[in-house]
Amino acid sequence: MGNLRFEVFAYALLPAVAIVAGGIFAAFKPPQASARSIIQHFAAGVLFSSIGVELLPNIVREHAPVEVILGFSTGVGAMLVLRQWTRARAKSESDSQQTASSLIATVGVDVAIDGALVGVGFAAGAESGRLLALALALEALFLGLSAAGALTKSGASRRRTISATLVLALLFVLGAGTGTTLLAGLKGPYLEVVLSFGLAALLFLVTEELLVEAHQELETPFTTATFFAGFLLFLVLGMIN
Repeated sequence: MGNLRFEVFAYALLPAVAIVAGGIFAAFKPPQASARSIIQHFAAGVLFSSIGVELLPNIVREHAPVEVILGFSTGVGAMLVLRQWTRARAKSESDSQQTASSLIATVGVDVAIDGALVGVGFAAGAESGRLLALALALEALFLGLSAAGALTKSGASRRRTISATLVLALLFVLGAGTGTTLLAGLKGPYLEVVLSFGLAALLFLVTEELLVEAHQELETPFTTATFFAGFLLFLVLGMIN
């Protein structure tokens, strides 16, 4: 158990560092919309590939449709509730500048869930956890860029912006640790429910967050191709490992 926690912590540091790196970069030089769209497309491709390469085979192998329906439905419901909450929060604050604490509260929930998904990956197997952590590192980079960019636009200082991304990175690590602690030793139908929940959360993240935001910018053939490049890269990595 101790070795597992150490490995989860080590791999959770990759997305955490990506969040901070994105925050520092955006604090000094906010990326252009086209660059953000490319990152989002590539990250979406990687995450979509991780679903097919790592999670789906583990879920299908158990042949437990009832548990899959329960976990998947719960995951979709939880993500829909989270989206409604974040939209309501943004709407209530539309007439005033969002503070750093408000942004952390909104983005922090997403980050904590992403961290817990690393625990879900390791529950499916060490190799699945490692590859999922690498995939989430790209999405974490985008979250760091987005959070820091929004804070910079609201007038926050560079020091405050970077501090906020450090908090987000800590939330990711805590989410991964919590997920690992709660999921350690899960087997059979219980593990199937958890993996199906994680499957729904990742699908929602790709289709309803990353790609939706990425498509707000005018797409070029290169931008679209980055999605498939990310998918192919992670597919090949999964085959090699």
